[in-house]
Amino acid sequence: MSESRPTSPAQPAAAAEILLELVDDNGVTIGTAEKLSAHQQPGRLHRAFSVFLFDKQGRLLLQRRALGKYHSPGVWSNTCCGHPYPGEPPFVAAARRTAEELGAAPALLCEAGTVRYDLPDEASGLIEREWNHLFVGLVTADLAPAPEEVDDTRFVTAQELKELRADRPFSVWFNTVFEAALPGIREIAGRDW
Repeated sequence: MSESRPTSPAQPAAAAEILLELVDDNGVTIGTAEKLSAHQQPGRLHRAFSVFLFDKQGRLLLQRRALGKYHSPGVWSNTCCGHPYPGEPPFVAAARRTAEELGAAPALLCEAGTVRYDLPDEASGLIEREWNHLFVGLVTADLAPAPEEVDDTRFVTAQELKELRADRPFSVWFNTVFEAALPGIREIAGRDW
């Protein structure tokens, strides 16, 4: 996930690398690491977030990741995912990255728990060792996706998601974060999910 670097105390614009917040097995911050190195085998456990946004009809917004991304290019995934800058609250990071990637901020964003996983990506050779903060919410604004981040977007029903998952590749983390977020997803979008 390529991320722009805003000028802030957490991540100065002049920084040559993007730093991630390393955590222990309880989600407690223990340091920082450069983004790509944290994803190279054997990986380092770090803080991340995943967002699932729905429209007023209860359809889930998916994105197909841009082909130029170094990790999981061209595959479908949840609405938005990424990493907070060191010291940045995950909620703030999730809202920020959603607006940066999709050109539309969430109209509603709620915490939906956390999930920890170690998922190797055979296609890239990278690994996702993440303590992932989950968020669900609503999007009501028109989308204007950043082409360097997002190749395509699609709103889907639960049945359409099932069909798409059977037919197309998804990010290595999608199933894990989707299943973990289901209680929050059902609160926002209804029991059909």
